[in-house]
Amino acid sequence: MSDSARANYFDNAATTPLDPTALAEMLPYLEDDFGNANSIHAWGQRAHAAVETARQHVADLLRCAPEEVVFTSGATESNNWILKSFSPVTVSPFEHSSVWETAKTLGNRTLANDGYKLFADPEAELVSVMLVNNETGAVLTPPPTKRLHRDVTQALGKLPIDLTGVGYASMSAHKLYGPKGVGALYIRNAVPLGPLLNGGEQEDGLRAGTLNVPAIVGFGTACRLASERMESDLHHVQSLREAVQETLSKVTDYRDNSSESNSPYILSVSFLGVEGETLVVEADAKGYAVSSGAACSSRSNEPSHVLTALGIEPEWLRGTVRVSFSRWNTEEAARDLAKAIAGAVEKLRSRGK
Repeated sequence: MSDSARANYFDNAATTPLDPTALAEMLPYLEDDFGNANSIHAWGQRAHAAVETARQHVADLLRCAPEEVVFTSGATESNNWILKSFSPVTVSPFEHSSVWETAKTLGNRTLANDGYKLFADPEAELVSVMLVNNETGAVLTPPPTKRLHRDVTQALGKLPIDLTGVGYASMSAHKLYGPKGVGALYIRNAVPLGPLLNGGEQEDGLRAGTLNVPAIVGFGTACRLASERMESDLHHVQSLREAVQETLSKVTDYRDNSSESNSPYILSVSFLGVEGETLVVEADAKGYAVSSGAACSSRSNEPSHVLTALGIEPEWLRGTVRVSFSRWNTEEAARDLAKAIAGAVEKLRSRGK
């Protein structure tokens, strides 16, 4: 991927570019070191050692023990695993669709809320509240509960994560410059949990299936790099966010959907009188990638359940755009993107008159 492609890509909450260092460390396990990590011969043992090194990198980033990290195909699998392991479960109204839709299918309850404030459900065996919302970037505070699950995908490698009081945490690699198709589930104190997938003894019998060694290596490398770069990356994206806000805030009939505590990596804004999807197309025509919401729900005609739960009026909901930042974006690209969005809003409004 070219530098300009990375610089102009502002849909990093959907997925991030694969870090070249992560790719380089993955390649040997796609070529000569192709062994199954559960085999006892030399090829298998090299793969096994690489998996355990990656597990340590993930644990270091989470500040937990490596035995508390179980590799999965990503946060969607991890979320399903946890929600299907307990009953009754209550989830926040702001969850990613892999929690929200699973909870609906299972008949789980939803926490009451007032804006971003969440109220306790004393009857719940498990409560699921994500750490950083994938649509607005809001940092959510869970209510008191006896057992807590958190999807930390949008925070991993970007913000410090405190697992105090957290029993389970889900995550994906591709949101912090790692490969797609791999993630993990944090299980506090490695307390045994019934497997979601049966059929093998991998991951101490917790998760059957041949380990995706190259992807796990890439995940581990991405976590190691994030540990080294978190502070500088955070400072960088804060400046990018401010640059975009400076221009967009000058547009009339504009609102910022941020919370009082928000990740600087995600900016959700709404414009009255335009369609968010049309703004995405207009930005794309100018060479920039943004989104009108979560990628997993981008083909749905239903309004965002996250923004609906906040009580945002339908006429504002329709004009929502999400800009999400990465270490690869430049301030020049951020300012040009903001000008492109602002110009598109004015153009579309003038057409509608």
